[in-house]
Amino acid sequence: MINRRQALKRFLTIGSGLLCVFSYSTLCFRIPLAWAKRRILEKTASLSELIHANPKDLDTHKLETTPIEQFDVMGQTNHPVDIDDWQFEVRGAVITPTKFSYQDLIQRPVLERNVLLICAGFFAYNGLWKGFSVADLLNEIGLKSGVTHIKFRGPQGIRGKTKKFTIEEVIANKVFIAYGVNDQVLPERHGFPMRLVAEDHKGYHWVKYVDRLTVIAK
Repeated sequence: MINRRQALKRFLTIGSGLLCVFSYSTLCFRIPLAWAKRRILEKTASLSELIHANPKDLDTHKLETTPIEQFDVMGQTNHPVDIDDWQFEVRGAVITPTKFSYQDLIQRPVLERNVLLICAGFFAYNGLWKGFSVADLLNEIGLKSGVTHIKFRGPQGIRGKTKKFTIEEVIANKVFIAYGVNDQVLPERHGFPMRLVAEDHKGYHWVKYVDRLTVIAK
């Protein structure tokens, strides 16, 4: 039996074919242990009481979906794009750097689940986010050896934002990209065409208008 370090090394060296083995047999066993230590929120828990909480400390599986009309926003709320020309770029330590259209991405296998967003000190809401697995996308493209982190970029310019996450979080699908929420196309004020969903991270890590992914290796 290979150990966790060996599994990670093989995935990062070979890329394709090992994602499922690594993510389910080596990473995911840690998730139940972490969740066992969390505070369980009831279905109708008061969201206003969560604005100072750390999402890592909360078990939200019972929490009801927040109506989109109750979603609040922080930061940039407009970023008009020509969706026919818009592209999502994957670059860095990958075998095949690639650019994807909006249609390419929304036609991928769907990843959909509730994830709580907390904007510290201001608001919290539990959206049903619909998108695609970044892990699966990278598995198809192929990774070079020594990958440690994945960096996501929002729009360029004065409002530009980048956030970096460990490869383990991405492989476990705790970090993924959404193009819809609560059975609707993602509204522009919430990040259309694509927004990063970062489970267990506060809202300032959830990059809106994300258009680039960079794979970082040692």
